[in-house]
Amino acid sequence: MKEWVKKLLNYFLIGIFAVIPIVIILQIMIFVKDRVSDLFQLVYGYADSYLYTSLVFAVSFIILVYIGHKLVREGRSWVIAAFDHIIERIPLLNTVYRVLKKVINMFSTHDQSIAKEVVYVEYPKEGLWVPAYVTNRLGDKYVLYVPTSPNPTSGFTVIADKSRIVKSAMNIEEASSFVISVGVDYSKASEMSQLS
Repeated sequence: MKEWVKKLLNYFLIGIFAVIPIVIILQIMIFVKDRVSDLFQLVYGYADSYLYTSLVFAVSFIILVYIGHKLVREGRSWVIAAFDHIIERIPLLNTVYRVLKKVINMFSTHDQSIAKEVVYVEYPKEGLWVPAYVTNRLGDKYVLYVPTSPNPTSGFTVIADKSRIVKSAMNIEEASSFVISVGVDYSKASEMSQLS
């Protein structure tokens, strides 16, 4: 009887872990749907017209596609440049905006001026290696963002000498997947031999 109960609980836990990614994706989809619905209600609340609301969303879509097209083709858009110019004149907001923009650009593909390297660094002590994103560098000094598992948006920033890091062939997406999966999804396991 005990063995049967153990198997039942084991299968139950395996089922839970199998469904967790699906539930998380569904929650994200529901969150996005709710935000779009809230935005729709906000616009509709002002105009009380489905035609006007649909027109606002269509124009917004066209503007966002135009901005994306300009960024891919030319690396900049006059709409974003105008907004940047306005924000630069507002104290405190300009700092927050600049930092957010740099962080988002680090993960986007159109900005090639920001390093997108992944390295390993010994942290918190010798012999323990963690993956880190290179966010900046000056000479032989590297500024690294070390994400924490399983949430890569939390972490810490360290400065390390070039001699204290080992370069990785992982890209940002692979490193993020490694962190989120707490090491289960490690596509570059062959790199472990470099860490000593």
